[in-house]
Amino acid sequence: MKSSTIDTKMRTGRRAVTVLVAFCVFAAFLIVNIFSLAVLKYDYYRARANEQLTTASKMRAERGSIYDANMNLLASTKTSWRVFVSTREIKSYTKKDGRPYNEIIARGLSDIFSLDYGTLLKKISNSSQLDVTVKASATEEEYRRVLEFIERSSLESLVFTEAQASRVYPAATLAAHVLGFTGSDNQGLFGLEYYYDKTLAGKDGYYLYAKDANGNAMPGEYTTQIPAEDGYSLVTTLDSYIQSELEGQLEQIRVNHTVTNRVTGIVMDTRTGAILAMATSSPFDPNDPFTLDPVSAELLAGSGFSEGSEEYSALKSELMQKMWSNKAICEAYEPGSTFKIVTVSTALDTGVADMSDTFSCPGYHMVGGWRIKCHKTTGHGSGFSLAYGLQMSCNPTMMCLAERIGSEKFYEYVGRFGYFEKSGIDLPGEATTIFHEEENIGSTELATASFGQRFKVSVISQLTAVAAVANGGVLVTPYLVQRVIDKDGRVISEHEVAERRQVISPEVAKEVARVLEEGVSGDGGAKNAYVDGYKVAAKTGTSQKFDILDENGNSYLRIGSTVAFAPSDLGGVAVIIVVDEPQSQVKYGSTVAAPYVSALLTKILPYMEYASSKESDVVSVGDYVGMNVKSAKDTLEGSGISYKIIGDGEVVLSQSPSPSIDISRSASVVILYTTEDGGDSVTVPNLLGMTLSEANRAAATAGLNLCILGISNREGDNIRVTEQSLPPGYVAVRGEVIKIRILGLDFED
Repeated sequence: MKSSTIDTKMRTGRRAVTVLVAFCVFAAFLIVNIFSLAVLKYDYYRARANEQLTTASKMRAERGSIYDANMNLLASTKTSWRVFVSTREIKSYTKKDGRPYNEIIARGLSDIFSLDYGTLLKKISNSSQLDVTVKASATEEEYRRVLEFIERSSLESLVFTEAQASRVYPAATLAAHVLGFTGSDNQGLFGLEYYYDKTLAGKDGYYLYAKDANGNAMPGEYTTQIPAEDGYSLVTTLDSYIQSELEGQLEQIRVNHTVTNRVTGIVMDTRTGAILAMATSSPFDPNDPFTLDPVSAELLAGSGFSEGSEEYSALKSELMQKMWSNKAICEAYEPGSTFKIVTVSTALDTGVADMSDTFSCPGYHMVGGWRIKCHKTTGHGSGFSLAYGLQMSCNPTMMCLAERIGSEKFYEYVGRFGYFEKSGIDLPGEATTIFHEEENIGSTELATASFGQRFKVSVISQLTAVAAVANGGVLVTPYLVQRVIDKDGRVISEHEVAERRQVISPEVAKEVARVLEEGVSGDGGAKNAYVDGYKVAAKTGTSQKFDILDENGNSYLRIGSTVAFAPSDLGGVAVIIVVDEPQSQVKYGSTVAAPYVSALLTKILPYMEYASSKESDVVSVGDYVGMNVKSAKDTLEGSGISYKIIGDGEVVLSQSPSPSIDISRSASVVILYTTEDGGDSVTVPNLLGMTLSEANRAAATAGLNLCILGISNREGDNIRVTEQSLPPGYVAVRGEVIKIRILGLDFED
């Protein structure tokens, strides 16, 4: 009996202990979970609770603007307003008040937005949506009228407005490929808009409202505002004038030489790397980026694909992507003879050659059993200097230099000039260099690379490499944004010039620049890049496209290019123009690019206040109409302009050429008429193919004036008129101006 009682007590004790342990475990479980909910997961459940109890209304941050170097506006944000109505509330208030709110609202808004009343009434009456947009993008004037209508008719709970931002590019297509554009939600998609998206976008804010069980906003004390942080603005290095001039030259090239794969160009400060202009033909309009430019639209229309077909849509998408692509950054090309600047600089810097060294060119050079031709198949002769070999773009000279340098050093200097790394420019999508692996560079690869063939580089990397020669041998990082500012103009950050390394010695850089300048001012292959009064160093190039062949396996497409810097003794600015697939009869860089580099530098060097060593022969005609004859004669004589008086009157009644027209001072005559008959007609002669002196005589005989474009007033049988603005046979007024372009036509590069 006693034993049974003890067993019972023990079992009871064990049960109690078990229950106590279970209770403790359960209590510990509860404590851990309460701690987890109250502490560890506090933020999570608080957010979930807030989602149930609150609603948020976004306050959009204003995107920053983009300016050029002179604070001209290139991109900004414009505010518009979405006007919408709450269909649920309209029905509720109509039922409660007995007023036809749908008719009142439809009448008022249709008048403001010039909409059809019946259509709008049907739209807001029959919609099952909670809110219906009446106008997606109302102007400020329309917005103010809507607010007045809402207040006048007490419609604060039924009609609403919502501010929204849209991106505007005031200069339309100017610098489109650099600026890029934004998407529907105002995020950057291309160019600077994409690269600096976080800087420009800012941070959106919110209005947080408490809401009741029916989803309605509760009184104001339950509202929290998190203010938006507007984006910063960019001040770029672009100069709108230089940008406009560059774009104009590129479009002239595209039209004059029927270019099928676009033209691109860059203007850069050689000492800092600042990009003053960058463009690609044909520019799109970032205000309407999803509409093809005229050239692309013409290609699509001529494709033969029916609109809406898969082929049509695929081609349109391909054309659009290409249209947006910044060719100066995103595509790689074979630099051709412009790379010879690097080869010669390397040879001089390594000490394997001197400018006084002599070379021979029979029209080819034997390499590894292969006969590799010079562009001049008859050869450049023998006993000429290295300077002459560079100026005449002799391939055998470059191949001989490469043999002296050796593959290891050659590869090293290609890297030192920056080709094996990104340039560092603040734009997206930069193409990488496609070059031989060092261990695969044999004698043939070394020979072809010496004159810029069989490898590819980006346009920006080629210009950056040449700029290192222009500025004394320093490789700089090109850039587009000079500073970042807030909405009050305070500077947030400023760009600092980034010098990557000393590539070649200052002495070598100076010597190469001198030789290149002499090739332009003398009779070298780059003479078409000449600018009167300025020292211009330039090199032209023409490369084959080996990745596109004809049915016989031959390359038939060409890339013509020219790179230049001026003033060559001051560093100054560097320019590159690359013409991809010109279809004109002559496709060399010396004819499809160099003249336009000359025209561009002629415009921008005086604008940048670089002093000319010579007074320009081109002058602008003054306005002499209404002046007495003696005053007009004195003015013309003081300007060094020849003139002729027609009639016996004392007052100038008309003149030819008209005021503000450019003429060549040395080859023009201004005609002043003192009678009412206004001047006789003359027939324009055919000047094409003439030398400058022949063209001068022919124009003077016909009674016409000349404005000379091209390589100044140099003579020679190889310098001929290649373009004239007035066609042969055209009937013009005596004294009218013909613009002619004269170029050297005996050079292939």
